[in-house]
Amino acid sequence: MDAKQAIELGKKHEAVMVDLKFIDLIGKWQHTSVPFHRLTSDAFEEGFGFDGSSIRGFQPINLSDMLLIPDPTTAVMEPFTRFPTLSLLCNVQDTLTRQSYSRDPRYIAKKAEAYLQSTGLADTVYFGPEAEFFIFDDVRFDVKANAAFYAVDSAEGSWNSGREEGPNLGHKIRSKEGYFPVPPQDSQMDLRTEICLELERIGIEVEVSHHEVASAGQGEIDMRFDSLLKCADKLMWFKHVVKNVAYRNGRSATFMPKPLFGDNGNGMHCHQSLWKDGKPLFAGDGYAGLSETALYYIGGILRHSHALAALTNPTTNSYKRLVPGYEAPVNLAYSSRNRSAAIRISTYSPSPKSRRLELRFPDPTCNPYLAFSAMLMAGLDGVQNKIDPGAPLDKDIYSLSAEELRDVERMPASLEESLDALEGDHEFLLKGDVFTQDLIDMWIDYKREHDVQASRLRPTPFEYHLYYDV
Repeated sequence: MDAKQAIELGKKHEAVMVDLKFIDLIGKWQHTSVPFHRLTSDAFEEGFGFDGSSIRGFQPINLSDMLLIPDPTTAVMEPFTRFPTLSLLCNVQDTLTRQSYSRDPRYIAKKAEAYLQSTGLADTVYFGPEAEFFIFDDVRFDVKANAAFYAVDSAEGSWNSGREEGPNLGHKIRSKEGYFPVPPQDSQMDLRTEICLELERIGIEVEVSHHEVASAGQGEIDMRFDSLLKCADKLMWFKHVVKNVAYRNGRSATFMPKPLFGDNGNGMHCHQSLWKDGKPLFAGDGYAGLSETALYYIGGILRHSHALAALTNPTTNSYKRLVPGYEAPVNLAYSSRNRSAAIRISTYSPSPKSRRLELRFPDPTCNPYLAFSAMLMAGLDGVQNKIDPGAPLDKDIYSLSAEELRDVERMPASLEESLDALEGDHEFLLKGDVFTQDLIDMWIDYKREHDVQASRLRPTPFEYHLYYDV
């Protein structure tokens, strides 16, 4: 779709406004809206001004003037506005140089795709993320100098089996028993279907929808895979649709990795594969039907996994999910069919086109443009340097003894550890100027101050439980 076609789409649906969406460095959509008559062909070149100093991770106030440049290929009608509104995703430019802004995550993704093509190793990388979420009936939380608490609730919650509901009809989902039960236990089938319909209306193909393992409204809806930039765009739309469909039904959706204690959290398993000239490069006659290229790609992911975690698992809450012995794969190994390994090789289909790897430690709090790009760069580093991934681990890793796990490396135990790892291991991200040193420094500094240090300063309710009577 070009600029003329984007404008015509708005006219066809009698749009009165244009919503200009862009993503901040941390990974949240921001937007501003203009009357539809302002969307001329020239606007796709000239852009729309905004204050970059008010956006997380962007320019300081003395360099705050920036431009949003609409991408006409992303034009769709916004599903959640009362008045007809054309939605456009935007790239960010500097007002003086008219160059793409180095901290614009969408620009990072574009550079990652260009770098892949420049290597000659492949021309396309496909990603297929599985972003899990909870849909709660009630959410309350507060943090003050003298108080802190959170409380979430769901009619499905196992803790509500004895609640007075006038009447309580039972059919609550027991902890860790939420995978695939039919209604009435799965009370959110219609809600997930509504999400699926909205996704397909904006051109996002849905492959499957189901309840996930946890009690209390955990769900998963999988989109069809796509190339890096397009998939990152679709993942942002996916989160937007899930949250807004839940909201208009009087519910609240969250992609927080670990909102409940003692039950499964929200992961985002990322399927990925390299292709060239329309042919899959991960299919071969090696382990689990993989090619040498695929095994080296795995080697790169495993080699740089600690640094990757700072981008794929970028919150302090991420590491409440990545705990040894629980549901998330923290052991850095690869295996066929084995969901206890950090990298799983799917065996659902023998087709070479289906040969891919599934990286299982990321979670949906990540900025997908940065996370997908970083995963690609780590994998390419493995291919370029022929990094041996070692032998596969075809055992239930959760059942192995400490002695058996002694030589199996694990994921970082905290955001602080992953940021330290990124600080010491990021040369692979700088290739082709895909990531810049400035962006990496900003990411590390921001996360240390706003996540690690801010969490370190605040007592938690559980600390009162442990220590108040000492």
